[in-house]
Amino acid sequence: MNGKNNRDNPLRAAGLVTAMGLNIAICMVLGYFVADWLGGSRGWVVLGLVVGLTVGILSCVVLVRKILEDPDG
Repeated sequence: MNGKNNRDNPLRAAGLVTAMGLNIAICMVLGYFVADWLGGSRGWVVLGLVVGLTVGILSCVVLVRKILEDPDG
């Protein structure tokens, strides 16, 4: 064995970054569409985007915590 574990894999890191980016983007798009459905004014759209961004970031935090606590990888 060469002493490397599964956490040293650069493809795993690239996958995690891609998943985080998609997660934030999807949450923001959903926030935009919900805001558009609620009224469509600028205030609603800005609020929907901010809420989507917040939910996306919190979801990424949960994802990273789950990845870091996983002993197997």
